[in-house]
Amino acid sequence: MGIMPICNNKTRTKIRVDTELISFPLFCPKCKHETLINIKHGNVTTIKEPDAKTQSR
Repeated sequence: MGIMPICNNKTRTKIRVDTELISFPLFCPKCKHETLINIKHGNVTTIKEPDAKTQSR
């Protein structure tokens, strides 16, 4: 299972050691946040992007 970087809760996404993802939208059903992540060799990196709400002003 994946771990949500914001709230550290488990997600429903299964991640294996050999999984590689680029700009993957990881959604947490508990905190209702979506975060873009990269995964390579089991290392998860969070991609920082501006909030959509701040751009729409």
